[in-house]
Amino acid sequence: MNEKNIDACLIASKLNLYYLTGVIFDGYFFMDINGASIIFTRKTADFYDDNVNIIRKPEQIPELLQNMNIPLPATIMLEDDYLSASEWMRLTKVFENAECASNVLRTVRTIKTDYEIELLKESGKKHSELYSTIKGLYKKGMTDLDISYEIEYMARKLGSLGLFRIFGSSMEIFMGSILVGQNASNVSQYDFALGGSGISSSIPVGANGTPITEGTTIMVDVGGNFTGYMTDMTRVFAVGDIPQKAYDLHNIGIEILNEAALIGKEGAYCFELYEKAEQIISKYNVQEYYMESTNKTKFLGHGLGMEINELPVITKTNKQVLKNNMVIALEPKFVLNGVGAVGIENTYVVKDNGLEKITNMNEEIILI
Repeated sequence: MNEKNIDACLIASKLNLYYLTGVIFDGYFFMDINGASIIFTRKTADFYDDNVNIIRKPEQIPELLQNMNIPLPATIMLEDDYLSASEWMRLTKVFENAECASNVLRTVRTIKTDYEIELLKESGKKHSELYSTIKGLYKKGMTDLDISYEIEYMARKLGSLGLFRIFGSSMEIFMGSILVGQNASNVSQYDFALGGSGISSSIPVGANGTPITEGTTIMVDVGGNFTGYMTDMTRVFAVGDIPQKAYDLHNIGIEILNEAALIGKEGAYCFELYEKAEQIISKYNVQEYYMESTNKTKFLGHGLGMEINELPVITKTNKQVLKNNMVIALEPKFVLNGVGAVGIENTYVVKDNGLEKITNMNEEIILI
């Protein structure tokens, strides 16, 4: 805030309220450059103390600040990434004499504290434990929905919080995506690496009731939220014999991640990881299978933390520099017609010497 000449911020989104205060509440958090930090909430809560004020509406905030001898800001930061237009306009009128500044919290949150890294690692550990049970959950005659239910149930038994926050007004998903056989070829109407048609036109993504048959793959991309911090991981299971081509494509995905892990150190550019993937895809001449065959996905990965799709995004044009304790997921995936999806996804922490993997589980195609 000081670097950008911002006097104060007023935070309203649940995600950033939790990030800054450690609690979720119905209201606002005010913080100024001099260190004042005040909670304004519409409901009483067990965190009530001298810095918590009960309000009915945000229009009360300026008067309450003046009563506390806190000067009204000349420049105030609002969350343009998270607020609706009507919410934004209302809050600009609450501080009508203040210049409104754009939200910088998404950028701040890209660098995780050691505390956050430990929460991510714990989530990654539980995530891997969940995936290790999947082979035993499969029963002959299942559909993709059947195995989805079993995986989701097991995730909850292992402590999954169930809610998966994802950034972007046009992005939504339940606990994750299970793609079986030809459903992997159905184009995503969201900005995901692969799609699936889903079971309803209201949420067209993921499992759609496809029977799991011999010679097809099951791609499991279920999110890991066991601590309030997300990990992302994809693994592939094969039912019976699948073509060697499927194994070859999958191994190319592993090669991409191994190469990216070497160059993804502090100081590297995001686009360098994307370009490395493109080089490997070109080397093996497998462009027709990579990501969505018709609408080519324009990213290799994305940031992670309290939500999926945090910054940075790993694209061809992103010149953002990787820094220590950024957390990213990389997901090179392929679709083989008649067989299904293959490929892999892991979550990594950026370090001086490369990417540290925190979703540690067998990366090969697992035969069931």
